[in-house]
Parts: sequence; C-alpha cells; structure tokens
Amino acid sequence: MDLKTPIKEAGSIYKKYAGRLEKLGINNLEDFLYHVPFRYEDFSIISKIGEAQAGETVTIQGTVIEIKNEYTKRWKRLQKAKVADETGTLDIIWFNQPYLINVIRKGDKISLSGKVDWYLHKLLMQTPEFEIITNGQNTIHTGRLIPVYPETRGVSSKWLRRQIYKTIKEDKQNLIEYFPDSIIENNDLMGLRDSIEQVHFPKTISDARKAKHRLTFDELFFLNLSSIQRRSLWGKNLKSNPFSIAKFKKNIEEFWAKLPFTLTSAQQKAVREIFADLAGKKPMNRLLEGDVGSGKTVVSAIAMYLAHLNGFQSVLMAPTEILAHQHFNTISNLLSPFEVKVGLATGSKKTKGNHILIGTHAVLSKNIQFDKLGLVVIDEQQRFGVEQRGIIKQKGKNPHLLTMTATPIPRTVALTIYGDLDLSYLDEMPKGRKIIKTWLVPKEKRNSAYRWIEDQIRKTDAQVFVICPFIEESENMQTVKAATNEFQNLKKIFDGNKLGLLHGKLKSKEKNDVLSRFKEGETDILVATPVVEVGIDIPNASIILIEAADRFGLAQLHQLRGRVGRGDKQSYCLLFTESKGELTRQRLKALETIRSGAELAELDLKLRGPGDLYGTMQHGLQTLKIASFSDFELIEKTKKEAEAIFPKLKDYPRLQEKLKSIAGGNISPD
Repeated sequence: MDLKTPIKEAGSIYKKYAGRLEKLGINNLEDFLYHVPFRYEDFSIISKIGEAQAGETVTIQGTVIEIKNEYTKRWKRLQKAKVADETGTLDIIWFNQPYLINVIRKGDKISLSGKVDWYLHKLLMQTPEFEIITNGQNTIHTGRLIPVYPETRGVSSKWLRRQIYKTIKEDKQNLIEYFPDSIIENNDLMGLRDSIEQVHFPKTISDARKAKHRLTFDELFFLNLSSIQRRSLWGKNLKSNPFSIAKFKKNIEEFWAKLPFTLTSAQQKAVREIFADLAGKKPMNRLLEGDVGSGKTVVSAIAMYLAHLNGFQSVLMAPTEILAHQHFNTISNLLSPFEVKVGLATGSKKTKGNHILIGTHAVLSKNIQFDKLGLVVIDEQQRFGVEQRGIIKQKGKNPHLLTMTATPIPRTVALTIYGDLDLSYLDEMPKGRKIIKTWLVPKEKRNSAYRWIEDQIRKTDAQVFVICPFIEESENMQTVKAATNEFQNLKKIFDGNKLGLLHGKLKSKEKNDVLSRFKEGETDILVATPVVEVGIDIPNASIILIEAADRFGLAQLHQLRGRVGRGDKQSYCLLFTESKGELTRQRLKALETIRSGAELAELDLKLRGPGDLYGTMQHGLQTLKIASFSDFELIEKTKKEAEAIFPKLKDYPRLQEKLKSIAGGNISPD
C-alpha cells in the first residue's frame, strides 16, 4: 500500500468506514494527512495524582486498581475506576459506556486527561479522555496538545487520531518535499514532513500554526498553478475560428446607432476585450462578471451579432426557464431589426431560429444540432457542471466561450477560482439608474412599513416583491417566515390589493402565468422565494421586502435587491430580521451604504467566512480543505509564486508530479 491507496482497498477496517469517510472528503490514505484539526485540546500538563487540584485540566498517569459497572437508583449505568500512582489514588467516572470494563482492565497502565473536581467531598475525574500505555509508546489522545477534527456520524476524533498517527508513522518517508528551496526560503515555510506531523501532533500551538500555514500555502499555490496550466493548454491545443471585425465595421456602427441607450465605459471596455479575443488565433475563454442590471446581456448580444456577421451560429445557455425567457426577449428585441433569427429551447417551449439559440440545459439535447457553432455563451456558469459545459462546447469545432455571472465574487477570489479565464468586469451601472434606497427596518416599525407600502401602491402604482427564504414553514424554524404562510397572512393585511405567489415547486406554466400577471400589472404584490434572484425583469417593480434577511449572504441580498430599480421610479429595499445579534445588524446595515456586489461579498467573507460564498456560488466553486478564500494576502502571494515558477516547471519534476496528482493526471483545457 502507498498513500494513493483507495480507502476501500486499504484493509477491512477502512473498508467498513469508507462510506462515512467519503463524507469527510477522505477517499485515500493521503487524504487522512490533509484532514487537518479545527482546534486543539490542551492536555499537556501532566500531574501526579497527589498534586492534582480541583478545577485543573490535567493528565494523570497510573495503574488501574479497580474498574466496574454500577447502577444508579434509576437503573442508569456508571463505570467507576480507581487509578493510583506513587502519590495517591483518584476516582474516575464515566456514564453509560458499559463496554469500558472490557477495554480497561485491572492492572493496566493508563493515561487520563480531563478536569479534576470535587464530588461528594472527594476529588475525581469525570468522563476523561484515556488511553492504555504499552511499552513506553507515545500518547496521542492524552498528555499533549490533542487535535480535534471535523467529524461525521460514526467517525470520532479519537478514531481519526489513531488512523492519522498510524499513517504518518508508516508513510512519513513517502512524504517527499516538492517545493524548491527558493519557495521555502522566500516564504519562510516549514518542511513538508514536519508540517504534516506538526499540524496533527504539535509540540506547541505556534508549531501548529506554522504547519497549517505551510499546508494552506500549498493548497492555494496549486489552485493557482492548475489554473495557469489550464490557460496554457487552452492556448496551445486549440485553434480558433477567428472573426473579422474590420470587414463588418459599418454593420457594427449601425448596431451602436440603433441601441436605445449609450453603453457605459465598462461595457465598452468589455466589448473591446471580447472583440480582440474573437479575432484571435485561439478560442476566447472569458468570464464577464457584473452586478444585476450592469448590462451583461447586451454585451453578449453584441458578440453574438458579430458571430452572425461572420457566418457562425451562437448558443446561450441559462440555468432556469425564467432566465432563458428573459434573455430570449432581450436579445430578440436587440437583434431582430438586423434580420437575426433567434430561437428558444426550454423544457416546456421551443421556437425556431437558426442564427442564435437561447435556452436551458435543453440545448444539450442530442436532437439539437448546429451547422456552424462559433460562439457559446453560458450564463451563471457555476450553476452548470463541467460535463454540461463540455457537452455544449462539443457541438461546435473549438467555439469561442463567453461565460457570465451576476454572482458577486471578490475580485481576488474570482482571479483565483477562474484563473484560467480572462476576466472582464462591469463595475458601473447604466446612466440614469437610480440608487435603490435600502433600509434595515426595526421590528416595531413593521406595521408602519406595511402602511407605507400600501400608500406607495396607491400613489405611484408601485409593484412589490416580498421575499421569504422558504416555501413552507419548517418545524425547526417556526420563527422564519415561509412564502406560502406569508402569502395568506399578507392577503389579510393588504386586503385591497392583488397578490401572487411564486416558488420553485410550481410547474413551469404556473410560474410563467404568475410572472405574466405581475409583469402586466394585474398583481400588486408578488410573494416569492429566492427563485426570483436572477432573470426577472419587471420595470414597474419598485419595492422589495426581504424577510429573515439574516439568513442570506450579503451578495445574495444584493442580487435580490437588483430585482427593483429597473425602471425610472425611485426604488426601495426593506430588510426585516428577527435576530437581535449585533453582528447581524452590522452586516445588514452595510447594504444601506455599499452598492457594489463584489465589495459586499468581500465583507461577508471577512465577517462570516467562506460559507456564504459557497452558498452563493453553489456547486461550481472549488472547495478548499485547509485554506480560506478570505485570506486575500496569501492568495495574492501564492499566485505570484505560481506565475514565477510556471515557465520553469520542467526543471522541477517533483513539483510537476504533485501538480499532475492533484489534477488526477488529466488537466484539460476545459
């Protein structure tokens, strides 16, 4: 066996635990070494029994002179033991662990760590960590800094500790340093073997921190290096269908002239970057990032029009039917005056169009073929798997690829996650767009807010979104408002107004009917789940009320807020929360003054860690085992190191081998 041996093939004990370990990301023996502790228990003070004081957390080591099961008056079982050393005797007690009398036997040498306290006028240790000492073997559960790991049902930290200790002891010699001395010295890094050993079984907390820093550096370094290699392979292995721009200069100028608005500086810059890619010798591989309403669809439409002028077809794939319909309407309106035929393909609706096809994953169907696919546009690409993205690209011969996202990602993180893509960033909103006034509304002003909304509907013909985090009320979260219940509640409060209900369990036709009524102004208030987060454009909607706002990340709240302010009316976002925490208040108040989605995402990273980023990005974000996306400084440092060493990678075979093993031996330019 070696470190790459799969858990299922590593012996009967491992095979039994394979399913549980998979939940922890442990699939082979090497994964044990990179399953790092999230904290340490300090059991490093070793005391003689006679010197132990009440209230101290210590380790005592002695001989078991007695162990037995006892029953309480209510027939609960206790396990009682007496342990002695040359200075005295100490009582030990456990609860409901009857198997212990078969594990710990009279005469055993034992090490126990825990808190010593008074009980019935004598000192004892209650429910301590323990291990039997044999032949002077090092202790791993007591008498030192003890690692505590992320666990799952049936896999305890104690079990993990044993396997990790065994793996390190048996395979330490197989941990061969792959970094050149220059990287280790320039970044003051601990050696690989020492870092693995010290992150699990450190002598001091300082050693544990240094070890974790080394492993964090490794993870971010290889994430960046993999991206650089994919970018390089993309350029080397693929030849593009270059589009002519000069030939169609008049057509493009006519397109600009007929736009009902002027492009922002950011949009113009993005178009220049995209045109340069489309005219190049390798296929475009670009990410267009921008807040809701920043004009990504228009930029993609310009690229698709250029593809059409060059005799190529385009396809735009969106994650939901709602968003696909929205793109279909926008792009049809922009391009139909130029005799561009735009088609739609979703699970429930198909229309013909042989120049541009817009749709959901339905565009991946084997029945849909393209004569000359030259450009693939994928909206919210993180919501599609690698396989789906690969299938759509295979429908053409090396088509250009433009991916778009409205998901706010801190710029540093975007450059790391999507390091193999060129990045265009729309960081300004179209002129004339009014700032959405955002308020965190105190609980006691809820009824006043309802009356104000009613007044706005009557005076300005406003339309309102009310967003609830769940469809139906949960037994575990009865304080969190659910869409179906709130719909009934608000029908009573706004009894003079028409209300609609929209959520993910409705069928496509029902969703479209609800949205059509809202868009046509037949509905005043739409109660919805976050299904409206992307792809719904209701220019007359000017108020959004978000319930349980604390349950959303700031980036997602910002996207939801973008559902209003799309017309010429002053728009408002009202945030409600039942939480009384100061951190919650601080987070939500940030929305009152910060208008940038990326800035809000970065703030959430600092305040709450990467959990919200994972939630917003869904399954497309590469998870990190040890590092954090909030460590912007280290992300930048590792990126620079990776860029510096990549041109000389062939000079470092061990580094090359490690990169290959991380990529599973198959780095493709996808």
